[in-house]
Amino acid sequence: MTQRVLEWVTARLREGEPVALASVITAQGSVPGKPGAHMAVTESEVFGTVGGAGLELKVMNHLREILESKQGRIETYQLQKEATGKAGTPLNSLCGGILTVAMEVIEPMPHILLAGGGHCAQAIADASAPLGWSVSVLDARPEYASEELWPDAEECIAAEPGVFLSRETTESLARFSHILLLGHDWAIDEALLIGLLERNEGRPRIGCIGSKAKWRAFEKSAIQAGISQNSLDTVICPIGVTIGAESPQEIAIAVLAQIIAEIKGVDPASPSWRD
Repeated sequence: MTQRVLEWVTARLREGEPVALASVITAQGSVPGKPGAHMAVTESEVFGTVGGAGLELKVMNHLREILESKQGRIETYQLQKEATGKAGTPLNSLCGGILTVAMEVIEPMPHILLAGGGHCAQAIADASAPLGWSVSVLDARPEYASEELWPDAEECIAAEPGVFLSRETTESLARFSHILLLGHDWAIDEALLIGLLERNEGRPRIGCIGSKAKWRAFEKSAIQAGISQNSLDTVICPIGVTIGAESPQEIAIAVLAQIIAEIKGVDPASPSWRD
């Protein structure tokens, strides 16, 4: 069962979903779940078991809580009606045993779709590798989206924007944590931006390389295409923290620093690091 639960968790993470995982770590007396039992939940699914009945429901509710709070915990459950002075969560049960369950939230690692396979994309991919992040590449030019050029990419997609978008849905796009518009042609980036925003519900996060003037032109076209200003405000343009980056390698560091700050929930412009 452990392998099946872990395989299920891995599959959900690959689809971009965070998972809350419960693991029974100790058990005393008569209990339905033994050490090594696992149960995992996402926002909409449950897999595995820690023993069933009232214990299962209580653990499931606690997993839902930590999925929201992102704060793991260790909980002791007493399978009896009253706690009688002992630490732990009492359950309406006659088994009489006690078990301890560790609960944690596992977040998916970033999976970046590099929409444009040029120098900046290659530098971002190189800088992502030591972090263990995944990258995929999309380019209308087959030679820039080839497996020979991108041997370590999760996906190599050679397609025009319209063709790529016709194959994707809101759900399928969620396998990417971020999509970075790095195209060699502004018209390709603009078409992708509009098509992605038509399908986007918060994931993936969209970023665009370029100037403020370029972004103003994109905004105008997107609004004319029916995209709301609220949706446009979720896009990051220009991408990267402000460090004066010029070379592709410097731009890659600035972009990844911005993504890390987003994941950690910190403001990269804050001086708190000096404290």
